[in-house]
This record gives sequence, C-alpha cells and structure tokens, in this order.
Amino acid sequence: MHIFLRLLCISLFLVLFHSGAWCQEHHHKQTQAVVIAAFGTTVPEALPGILNIRDRVQQQYPNTEIRLAFTSNMIRAIWHKRQHDPDYIKNHPAVPQEILAIQGPLATIANLQDEGFLTILVQPTHITLGEEYLDLLSYVQELATIRTIKEKNRPFKQLVMGRPALGGMGDVHPYPQDIDRVARSLAADIDQAAKTDSALVYMGHGNDYFPSGGAYLQFADTMNRLFPQVRTYIGTVEGFPAFAHVLQQLQRDKVKNILLKPFMTVAGDHAKNDMAGSAAESWKSMLTKEGFAVTPVLQGMGEIDSFADVFVSHLSDLAQDHAIVLQ
Repeated sequence: MHIFLRLLCISLFLVLFHSGAWCQEHHHKQTQAVVIAAFGTTVPEALPGILNIRDRVQQQYPNTEIRLAFTSNMIRAIWHKRQHDPDYIKNHPAVPQEILAIQGPLATIANLQDEGFLTILVQPTHITLGEEYLDLLSYVQELATIRTIKEKNRPFKQLVMGRPALGGMGDVHPYPQDIDRVARSLAADIDQAAKTDSALVYMGHGNDYFPSGGAYLQFADTMNRLFPQVRTYIGTVEGFPAFAHVLQQLQRDKVKNILLKPFMTVAGDHAKNDMAGSAAESWKSMLTKEGFAVTPVLQGMGEIDSFADVFVSHLSDLAQDHAIVLQ
C-alpha cells in the first residue's frame, strides 16, 4: 500500500511538473507577436507575394504568433465582401480565411493586445520610405506612447516597427546596405534577362506626393554596379521616375529586348494592367509600339525567397535593436 501511494504521489508530481512546464512554455510563447503589414492586393493569384513573406517569417520564428494586416481600406472591404459571397468562395478555394477576414494594422494590433500579447513587432512589406510606410509608422509610434496611471496597466510592454525593403533613416542600419541586399536578392532576374540578351526593366509603384524616387534610382544604380552584364532600368506608376524617363534611357542605350517585371511585393492590379495589360497605355503596349521586344513576367518580389528574406532580416534587426528574443 505504501509503495502504491508513493508511486501515485510521484505520478501526480510528474503530471503537475510537466503541466507547469507546458504552461510556462505556452505563456512564454504568448507574450509577443509579429504583425506583417502589407498594402494588400485584391488579386488572388498575387497573394503568394504576401503569404510567402509570412511563411518565411514563421519558418524563422516557429514559436511566435504571426498575423497579417492590410493597410488599404479599399482592399480590405473587397475581401470582406467576398467573404460573404458563396460563389466566390467556391471558385477560389485556395484563398485562406485569414485573407477573407483580413483586418487593418490598428485592429490587428488591438486584437493581439486584447489576447494578452504585450510585445508586438510590426514588420511592413513596403518597398520605400514613402507615404504609406510613414503613415503606418505614425500609427505605431503613437500607440506606443500610451501611458497609464499604473505601470502594470500599460497596453503594451513594447510596440515597435521595422523598416521598409530599401531601408530607412539613421546610421544604425545604413540604407545603402539594404539597397545592396535587395539588389543581390534579385540576382535571378539578371540571369533570366541575360538568357535572352534583354535589358531588365522594373515597374515600381512610386508616389505623387512623396519624393521617394531617389531610392528607386539608387537601387537601379546598384543593380548596374553589381551586375554590369545586364542593364537595369526602373520607373514608377506614380511620381518620379516615370515611364517617359525609362523610355528615354532605353532609346539612348539602343536597347532591343526587354524583360519587364514589377518592382512590387505583389504582382497585383498594377502589374496585370498598368505593366502587362493589353490596353494601349500599359507599359508593355507602349514599349512594343516603340519597337522593343517585351517579355513581361507577372511575379511579385515577395514570391522570391531571397527577397522575402530581406524582411525576415529587417525583423531580426528590429528584435535585436529592442532586446526582444523571438523564437
């Protein structure tokens, strides 16, 4: 009988010990989270450009809660409408529920905080230090300033945000190094263009209200320095450098063949229509009219593992800068 009681006590101890260890581990996993904030896309075929970045982050930090957020109000509204359309759901079974119910960064952060995540890292998938990135940064920074009467009631222990693909300001992470890394991550584009003796032309998004053109031009200059065997050009849908700038350079350099790709995280509406569409005002149509042989490629940069890993690296830097240990 004594032996039975002793074995029973030992068994209970082991159960309680392992249960406590699991609770501690579970609690540790639940103290921090990452928000991958993208502008978004309404094109189902373009979603891999975002989902791959999320997956690469999750592979690097398998025990960290990862959430997606779309910054575009219009894009979120379209997905929410589709969520309640049985025909759309039936015809697009590959679209994950998290996209159909996608929320904005503010709502995503609020939900995480409500679930007990007090350390939240926001990693945007923006390309440049432009309007959309800076607006998102202002949201995050203002939320992070919230103070309460009692320290224990503060909504966040830490709420911080990473930098865009082509880098930010300051001397901690010099932006030329980020531009260099992005250029190296796209080496496969150079190889693809070289096979057909083509120049590489990128279409970026750009902005009419923010001077982000310098980052694009420095990227193109870096590509030409690293990969001189292929000429690289870049223009934007909005702002500078515009299509006319690219066309002038192509004509000046007597280019004949062009590999045309989006310099965007996703190959969404801009890539399908403005870049490769059949309309007369698309880049493909205008370049073809000017006598160039154009091969468009509908691939978002986020689909390329090496480029997606730029954001993984930025997130790692963000965590290290704020002494946050991601697992």
